Amino acid sequence: MGNTEPTLDDPPLELMLPERDVRAKRPPLLSFLLRWVTVRRIARVVSLLALDLAAIQLAIFTALCVKAAVRDAWDPAVSWGQAKEYLPFAFLVASLLFARSGLYGPRAVRPGLSRIVGSLFETTVVALIFAVVNGYEFNSYYIFYGTLAFAVLYVGTARMAYERVTGFLLRAAGYQRRAVLVGTGEQIEAVARALRKTPGDNPVHVVGFVSLTPRPGNGLRSLGSLKDIDAILSEHRADEVIIADPAFPQQQAVELVDACHQRGVEVRVAPSTMEILIHRAEFVPGQSVPLFELKPPVFEGIDFALKRTFDIVVATLLLIALAPLMALVALAVKLSSRGPVLYRSWRPGIGGTPFACLKFRTMYEDAEERQAELEALNEADGALFKIRDDPRVTPIGRILRRFSIDELPQLINVLRGEMSLVGPRPLPQRDFDRLEEWHKKRYLVLPGITGLWQVSGRSDLDFDDMVRLDFLYLERWSVFLDLSILLKTIPAVLRARGAF
Repeated sequence: MGNTEPTLDDPPLELMLPERDVRAKRPPLLSFLLRWVTVRRIARVVSLLALDLAAIQLAIFTALCVKAAVRDAWDPAVSWGQAKEYLPFAFLVASLLFARSGLYGPRAVRPGLSRIVGSLFETTVVALIFAVVNGYEFNSYYIFYGTLAFAVLYVGTARMAYERVTGFLLRAAGYQRRAVLVGTGEQIEAVARALRKTPGDNPVHVVGFVSLTPRPGNGLRSLGSLKDIDAILSEHRADEVIIADPAFPQQQAVELVDACHQRGVEVRVAPSTMEILIHRAEFVPGQSVPLFELKPPVFEGIDFALKRTFDIVVATLLLIALAPLMALVALAVKLSSRGPVLYRSWRPGIGGTPFACLKFRTMYEDAEERQAELEALNEADGALFKIRDDPRVTPIGRILRRFSIDELPQLINVLRGEMSLVGPRPLPQRDFDRLEEWHKKRYLVLPGITGLWQVSGRSDLDFDDMVRLDFLYLERWSVFLDLSILLKTIPAVLRARGAF
């Protein structure tokens, strides 16, 4: 393989074509027999449909049982019969909306809980409109929102179990998708690091890289130059190519994609910051050149009203439900060490305005005075300060931190309007003073108790990765995304991975 790398000024690559283009048509029966992937696709779709059918049936049945029990007229047989009547229409609408959302797609691209919640909500709206238009009368609309609540629980749980079980089976069978990274050295290193830190089951195995600008020391194997891509794909039996460079030359990208598709190799692109931002771009008419305006990621108007209402309702319910636990924690903190029960950590909030972030005290009283002498032991990168075995933390505080129980008083900050349930985490003033300017975009919105990086690795992530996840949240926000992050926070906290 040659050592000369192509540049923007090089002539188009002459890629070696395979003897037979895999895109060429085969007789249908022969194609089916030769490609077992078809069987796997059918099995995947059928099993997911059956799982959704059972979960939706159970959701309707449970909602009807609860309604009947409240009215002291519970008869399981009657509720089951009613559920069977409602099921065909509900399942038809749900399965169509699930299919539109890609929920029956391949494992690697199948969306998660937020899309499930969104599709179930749309199903409920369609069913309600259908019932009203057709003149159905109800004493209340409980059957709709009651079924929605149970459907989120049952479908979400069933789907999560499905992913875990199938992931285990795939790992046991030795299944891995062999991927080749293509791009510049720096970008390849960043994407490879992100793939390695993907939480949960990660079937992608990076066999090596093809770099336009060689960069030693990224821990991956260099497979050669781009002009040898056809031989590389064949020799290493690659299943997919990941373009890890947002500035990849267009001409070479077109030829690379064509070469991959001729061999049946999938091509994926790691998004750049600009590609993330473009989702919020608005077209500006009347220009000789098509222009798109990138709006600042602030919550205003109906978005702010929805998010604030969601925060107030959920925070109030959580405070009521968790009041006994918080009382026990307060007593334990008070009896275990000297000092106040609550610690007021002054932190920059929205727009950099400081506020008192409430936490159960987890450190001894002299913790702030000892900060400077511990700086050399910092284990976090970027602006963060983290020590896995911080000597200032009390024994009770170590338990509270491990399961993030010390953060519960911040529900009061949410009710005060100083924080949101979901959003970028507020950093202490010491960390804020060390931020770069591009990091401070995360302070355009209310800080949150939890966020995307809390459910994506917590303290295991690099600081820049955390900031990028915050940006992704700001650009993709929805009530369903907030709900999804809150639900995913529970298992993330229970696993206590990356928490210290």
